[in-house]
Amino acid sequence: MDAIEAIRTKRAVRLFEDRPLPDEVLAAILNAGRRAQSSKNSQPWHFVVVRQRATLAALSKMGTYAGHLAGAALAVVIVTPDPAERWSIMFDAGQSAACMQLAAWDLGVGSCPATIYEPDQAEALLGVPPEWHIHAALSFGYPAEPPSSLAPRRAGRRTMEEVVHYEKW
Repeated sequence: MDAIEAIRTKRAVRLFEDRPLPDEVLAAILNAGRRAQSSKNSQPWHFVVVRQRATLAALSKMGTYAGHLAGAALAVVIVTPDPAERWSIMFDAGQSAACMQLAAWDLGVGSCPATIYEPDQAEALLGVPPEWHIHAALSFGYPAEPPSSLAPRRAGRRTMEEVVHYEKW
């Protein structure tokens, strides 16, 4: 699949098959995140891979819409310096997350981001050093629904004319 096709067809997947991801698939996903561009090549991230069911279940309760983490084959928790230091930290983390999700989609793996609303609890659970912070996690796994049900839909997408402005608003 080429990049444009991956972007066009990518869907949030919240229901997963009960089967693990092979190590080589996980490595490809993590490498895509590691290779993402960042401001001044600062690479302001670490990734904590979570596969243990009990930990996934605990993380799923730390965000209002994070329930999908509990049923995932694994989660990748994105850990950053304090985003109050500079706005680009979260932008860079988002680019890393997008690269991981697109790489996963290309490999037949679904994913969905989860905002962590209890970062102190998540950081304690995962043993994150105090100078690092958690704000998001990504669930990954093979989609439980057949690919045809994940086909892109137009619903919810504004037209180009509604969102694009040239030269001025």
